[in-house]
Amino acid sequence: MTQWRKKTADETYSIEEVEQRLKQELPHWYLEDGWIRRKFKTSGWKSTLMVVNTVGHLAEAAWHHPDLTVSYAFVTVKLMNHAAKGINAKDFALAHKIEQVLMWQPGQEEGSVLEGTPDDPRFKYLKYD
Repeated sequence: MTQWRKKTADETYSIEEVEQRLKQELPHWYLEDGWIRRKFKTSGWKSTLMVVNTVGHLAEAAWHHPDLTVSYAFVTVKLMNHAAKGINAKDFALAHKIEQVLMWQPGQEEGSVLEGTPDDPRFKYLKYD
């Protein structure tokens, strides 16, 4: 894995650096119009609200707030540091935390005492990659 040069919290990455980091660290995220983005597909409105609330909690705890596009069966998360006018370490850190929490599947972890959501369409709320 590439070792990234340490930057200050507000120092922005170049387009090439952002694309390389996304490819290596967050392969389901992409750069578009100056934002790093990820579309999370859900099973419907209740599931979409669960994703929105989870992202909202993480963003508030981090004090770094993404833009969200919310529809019936998906949520798109967009991160770009407005103050820095670009993508910086804060955006990557929050993207990693969102990815870690939303994509967590305890039933897939070896030795987990948590069984995870049943493999039944009635209970699935997020479409995992």
